[in-house]
Amino acid sequence: MSVSTPFKMRLVHLDLKGAPPKVSYLSEIFPLFRALGANGLLIEYEDMFPYEGPLRLLRAKYAYSPSEIKEILHLAGLNELEVIPLVQTFGHMEFVLKHAAFAHLREVGPFPCTLNPHEAESLALVGAMIDQVLELHPGARWLHVGCDEVYYLGEGEASRRWLQQEQNSTGKLCLSHMRAVASHVQTRHPSVTPLVWDDMLRDLPEDQLAASGVPQLVEPVLWDYAADLDVHGKVLLMQKYWRCGFPRLWAASAFKGATGPSQAVPPIKHHLKNHVQWLQVAGSRPTDSLQGIILTGWQRYDHFSVLCELLPAGVPSLAACLQLLLHGGFDGDAKAKVENLLGISNLEMMDPVREGAGSFPGSNILALVTQVSLHLRSSVDALLEGNTYVIGWFSPYHRRRKLIHPVMVQHIQPAALSLLAQWSTLVQELEVALQLAFYPDAVEEWLEENVHPSLQRLQALLQDLSEVATPPSPPTSPGRDAAQDP
Repeated sequence: MSVSTPFKMRLVHLDLKGAPPKVSYLSEIFPLFRALGANGLLIEYEDMFPYEGPLRLLRAKYAYSPSEIKEILHLAGLNELEVIPLVQTFGHMEFVLKHAAFAHLREVGPFPCTLNPHEAESLALVGAMIDQVLELHPGARWLHVGCDEVYYLGEGEASRRWLQQEQNSTGKLCLSHMRAVASHVQTRHPSVTPLVWDDMLRDLPEDQLAASGVPQLVEPVLWDYAADLDVHGKVLLMQKYWRCGFPRLWAASAFKGATGPSQAVPPIKHHLKNHVQWLQVAGSRPTDSLQGIILTGWQRYDHFSVLCELLPAGVPSLAACLQLLLHGGFDGDAKAKVENLLGISNLEMMDPVREGAGSFPGSNILALVTQVSLHLRSSVDALLEGNTYVIGWFSPYHRRRKLIHPVMVQHIQPAALSLLAQWSTLVQELEVALQLAFYPDAVEEWLEENVHPSLQRLQALLQDLSEVATPPSPPTSPGRDAAQDP
């Protein structure tokens, strides 16, 4: 590509802890990633990795098989996308520590998020996970070991005892576990360099960080997904990390999954602003000061939260952000390139992509998801809470007592039936489209969260109407049949 960008590596993050795409969908979308300007993938497998032996219980129901992992890596290679696997090794360990077999390794008993760094078995556990993942990624140059948001660190019993000793701190505790994990990678896999998210390092005193040995072992990824990211603050943080001895730094932005845990379609404008800020950070340093940028696309805020934007719904945002990085801004050329590659007539920066837009893999999912998120709930609300006949003649009071002026049934029922029919058709179409890209559990979860509550309210109204509209049956004479009625 003739364009110049300060980020020589541009990795798309695949967060598989929710709605992991089928390999067939990845085979369609990888060529688009490459065409848009990506040259790498950060794959966060979580419970989709085919762990073996005692770790087998970590596998999700539809976890990829070893041959599917090989196929994903083959497809990535065909599209010149370098793969960096991600294994969480400290915080965000819910998918491991939720299991009874590993619950004794929690930092704080009731909470499955953080690993207890004092147990030798904890290091053995993450070491085994790392070894299994790297065994299936023979050519990997980097491994991301997570280490972000290590909540409640220092609150476990062993930690409290340890912290009572002079000169011990949670910072020191965090660094010692990071060092242990990174040393395991260096010893067992000398050609692989560990990456870590930087949030646990940001506020540590410089001398402590420099003396810890960690800067010689890992490369930090500075992450910030805000539209109003503090450019000067980031530059100062980079300078601090260099003074501490970190040889290379990475950046992480977001193209989806960063503006609300149940967001359905990404606000493109927000994500573009985030990337503009990152370009400013990179531009205010010597060239190549950042090894690359990871465009994160979170699929859940954590293992137990709801699904946020599905990958197909995030494609226009990803496309715009990648092209912005390549062109140094989102000018007419970048916009035209995105519209051309996605088959979209006009990428609206304000609104989600209009219905029926696009010819990219999964564009039908985006169109239907957009319809649902913009109009389903509001159209049902309008009928149940805005329709004069429903409000005035079929209130919750009436519905509980099965009371209605008979003429009102004709005013309410056709509108409700028509709305239900309209949405049922669209939802069937969406379900078919989702099933092509995702496994059954993700399809079920998305529909149950985003579609069923509104449809059920509509169906309940119609059910109540039908019960009221049916004339009461004459009382049965007290005979043998009536006695058997419940």
